[in-house]
Amino acid sequence: MNDLIEGMLLLFDAGGRRELLPTEVDLSALAWDIIAQLPPGNRTGSIEWAVQPGMTARGEAALLRSVMENLIGNAWKFTAKQPRARIEIGAIPRDGSSRVFFVRDNGIGFDPRLAGRLFKPFGRAHSEQDFPGLGIGLALVHGIIARHRGCVWAEGEKGRGATFYFTVALDPPACDAAPR
Repeated sequence: MNDLIEGMLLLFDAGGRRELLPTEVDLSALAWDIIAQLPPGNRTGSIEWAVQPGMTARGEAALLRSVMENLIGNAWKFTAKQPRARIEIGAIPRDGSSRVFFVRDNGIGFDPRLAGRLFKPFGRAHSEQDFPGLGIGLALVHGIIARHRGCVWAEGEKGRGATFYFTVALDPPACDAAPR
């Protein structure tokens, strides 16, 4: 119950009660730091990490860390039963200087019809018995990215992995220009 309350407070705080203090954040270094802190867990096989070097975004460092922790943590969790897991973290250029960041895995994936539901609190694509968690991580990601005037969306297919995309704008929203 304590974890649930703490999670809900995080979710509420992501909605923004205070002003953002943006800086230039090295997402590549952040990704490697998060990867180094992942517990060994009960993995079936090996895992290959691919992190694009030089990825930076302007935003609040602590909040962007939370985004990366949740997305990388989910990719790690949902590839645990893969004999040869692969998780890729990168960016795709878009409209001049802006980029779309992504976390892609070859894990269990999800039914594409559930993509929008994933970003709502407790909106799961898989059972809590199979994949424990509070069910608020992606809702937290959504709230943080919205505070940064960005967009977040997911693509996946059952048994074929998932890719989670996000933008960080801090300018007018650019969701309509997001590649699908």
